[in-house]
Amino acid sequence: MLRDAGYDADTVADENISGADDPVIFRFSQAEGRTLITLDLDFSNLKAYPCGSHAGIIIIRTKTQEKPVLVSIMRRIIPMLQVRSPHGQLWIVEGDRIRVRE
Repeated sequence: MLRDAGYDADTVADENISGADDPVIFRFSQAEGRTLITLDLDFSNLKAYPCGSHAGIIIIRTKTQEKPVLVSIMRRIIPMLQVRSPHGQLWIVEGDRIRVRE
């Protein structure tokens, strides 16, 4: 969906780091200046990943990880990305709201 919207997006599979530890995934995304979009709540740790020190982290929090739910959330995120950059911020995206920490 991100690629279809014109974003240069990769997955952990594209980078051959599927299953890697969080610090490895974080380093890869930051080395390329990419916003990390994840379901992993560990990336909300502000001591480990302080705001202002990265290219952005977006955490998707849902009750289920079913594809229709995730697609619906991405449909909400993409328009927001077009008007606001997550650079240096932590976005926590829930079913009914987006919380932004700067």
